Amino acid sequence: MTETQAISPAMPGNRILRFTAFLFGGVAYLTFLFTILYAIGFVSGLIVPKAIDTGAKSGIFEAIIVDLALMSLFAIQHSVMARKSFKHWCTRFIPRSVERSTYVLCASLALVLLFWQWRPMPAVIWNVQEPEMAMVIATLSFIGWVIVFTSTFMLNHFELFGLHQVASNLAGRNMPAPVFRTPFLYRFVRHPIYLGFIIAFWAAPTMSAGHLLFAAVTTAYIFVGIMLEERDLVGMFGDEYRRYRKHVSMLFPLFPWRKLN
Repeated sequence: MTETQAISPAMPGNRILRFTAFLFGGVAYLTFLFTILYAIGFVSGLIVPKAIDTGAKSGIFEAIIVDLALMSLFAIQHSVMARKSFKHWCTRFIPRSVERSTYVLCASLALVLLFWQWRPMPAVIWNVQEPEMAMVIATLSFIGWVIVFTSTFMLNHFELFGLHQVASNLAGRNMPAPVFRTPFLYRFVRHPIYLGFIIAFWAAPTMSAGHLLFAAVTTAYIFVGIMLEERDLVGMFGDEYRRYRKHVSMLFPLFPWRKLN
């Protein structure tokens, strides 16, 4: 048997590894899907058994320390694992095809831990009494979540969350090289996903101290994440991304995108 034959994709052992990677990617995606849907209920206080303002009571200092630690854990995991240097190190131990799924799974589990261990701080900061205005604000929060989901599909939702990679690996295809695109919302803001999160977190008819802490810290992290992400995008796309960054607002659409000559 030649070396080429020994590593051929047609070999049964290799097919099993590819199928195992595909199953892992599917589990990671389903975990993400559960987590993001739970997050909607967690922030808005709807349906889920434990929301941002419910759960076991604790002292204010304990709640602040625990909640900041939980959000910091997510931020560190989310940022470190997204860096190119970490990806290179990580793929020394796991197949490249499941690198993104591993990242998605770890981020989802960090959020599950946050939901589980979150300490509520129910003191009310503001409370909109008028039913019509409260409904408008709640609807705005829902629109924020819609922006998040639709923005992922404008790029490549299944690649963003690892399914495209494991499906291509299962079929024996290589992933195509990344291409810089600016579909629809990306022609008006550079980071519509982050914009959607900010709207969803801050548009609250009733804002508790715990919800305010969550919204403030996650918004601060979003700006740090944008800085790190844009550094990677400049490294990947060079002047093409620099021109885009010069002509398109970061989060809030101040003017329409102009096609560069």
